[in-house]
Amino acid sequence: MKLLENKVVLITGAGRGIGKVIAEQFIADGAIVYVNDLKEPEVEGAKPICFDVTDSAALKAGLMQIYKAEGRIDCIVNNAAIIQNQKLGMVTKPLLEKMYAVNVFAVIDMIQIASRLMARTGGGCFVNMASVTGVVGSPGQVAYSASKGAVISLTKSAAKELAPMNIRVNAVAPGIVRTERFEELYEATGDKINERIEKIALGRLGTPQDIANAVSFLASDRASYISGQILGVDGCATI
Repeated sequence: MKLLENKVVLITGAGRGIGKVIAEQFIADGAIVYVNDLKEPEVEGAKPICFDVTDSAALKAGLMQIYKAEGRIDCIVNNAAIIQNQKLGMVTKPLLEKMYAVNVFAVIDMIQIASRLMARTGGGCFVNMASVTGVVGSPGQVAYSASKGAVISLTKSAAKELAPMNIRVNAVAPGIVRTERFEELYEATGDKINERIEKIALGRLGTPQDIANAVSFLASDRASYISGQILGVDGCATI
């Protein structure tokens, strides 16, 4: 029996980077995987379903499509997010609104709608994508840190509220992960990667696979008594 054998899962923001690797790991673990992004994600073995997570009507229609096809939804991985680094004095209201729409409001929307479907079939789970910046903060990332701090708080509150319906809600808080987006950001800002690595106790950057392994565990029945937790996957950088 594989870790996620026959579990019906939706992973948002699965077009590339961490989301795509999570999808690949879930497939390897035996799940029935639906992958979401604005454009059709290319993940071998997964079923693509395109909608904008900030569009409530489209989000609901996407969930109903999965529910009608499979008869249930066992897990949602809320991975879709945007990041745009700005110094505090440069943060604008439009930037905040855009970041919160994807990183926070869409996650709440997803949990509201999907939890109703999960309750019909005996329960399920959500794994939200937080960040180490939401735990300890980061200069130049006020907007992003604030949005991920909100994800941490909503994860804890939703876990308490949905527990009576046998629905678990957890989050993974990655540290610095070497992704395509990471490379783009560091090239643009000129930050020194080695200085960041020196602050990580395990002495290396994280990989998307590190994050995928943690998410897969939290989605599995092995984590059946774990809810409301924020799992730091950061190489011991925050303690």
